[in-house]
Amino acid sequence: MKLAIASDKSGFLLKEAILTYLEEQSIPYDDLGTKDIENPSPFFITAPKVAPLVADGTYDRAILICGTGMGVNILANKHKGVHAAACESVYAAKMSRAINDANILCLGGWIIGPEMGIEMVKAFLQTEFLQDLEDWRQTFLIGAKEKVAGIEDGLFT
Repeated sequence: MKLAIASDKSGFLLKEAILTYLEEQSIPYDDLGTKDIENPSPFFITAPKVAPLVADGTYDRAILICGTGMGVNILANKHKGVHAAACESVYAAKMSRAINDANILCLGGWIIGPEMGIEMVKAFLQTEFLQDLEDWRQTFLIGAKEKVAGIEDGLFT
């Protein structure tokens, strides 16, 4: 899996904690910024830099972090093929993958502590689309994913 991670100044400390976890677990990633808290990239630069790289397949998944997770989420979802999820719990991070096939996890550095953030990243990275769901729900969600793709085709020309 090719993973990108990026933050603005408000998400920097949470990003650094997650990077430590990724390194400890030998999970490869590319840190696309902010790399220096004294020279931060704002959320409106960070998210539009990362989202197209997920949309075009350069990265399979990404983690974006700002103060609330909502700013990067809004901007990431402006790109066709990006399904970003702003999550505040481990359960939401897991279900964003299992149900919605989210490819970008958005976190809030003001809201989520390092330990919780790491658990959320674990859930996001370890869960696959449709994982542990009932057969009827899997069938429904496959159809729903096709409908969403059709909606995207109409929105993104």
